[in-house]
Amino acid sequence: MSDPQPRQPKTITIEMLQKMFASIVEKTDWNMAGDMLWGYFFTHHEPAALEKARDILVREGYRFVNIYQLDEETPGASRPWWLHVEKEEMHTPQTLDARNDELYLFAHEQGLDCYDGMDIGPIQNESE
Repeated sequence: MSDPQPRQPKTITIEMLQKMFASIVEKTDWNMAGDMLWGYFFTHHEPAALEKARDILVREGYRFVNIYQLDEETPGASRPWWLHVEKEEMHTPQTLDARNDELYLFAHEQGLDCYDGMDIGPIQNESE
């Protein structure tokens, strides 16, 4: 039996992640050998499905940030809803590629329109 495949094509490749990590090391003083704050994003055409996904992800250790819609510049254009969750964790390009695979599959299993990728930043102390 073959592995389940997400319905959306994988758009974030290991090569892209390797370039992203190299750029971070070159342009920042972030400690990529330690935990960083990783944000993960999902989209759907209605918020209820994202609320369900949020609840599952929170149970799996992610922190809920927001469910929101962006302001669209084109009148009448579709306005998807976004789910933003985050997690403090350490990644290499390989482990982040594996995490992305999990999240692509999660989006598919939950019937979401899209796993849209991630962002990264340093973990902020409460005083910062």
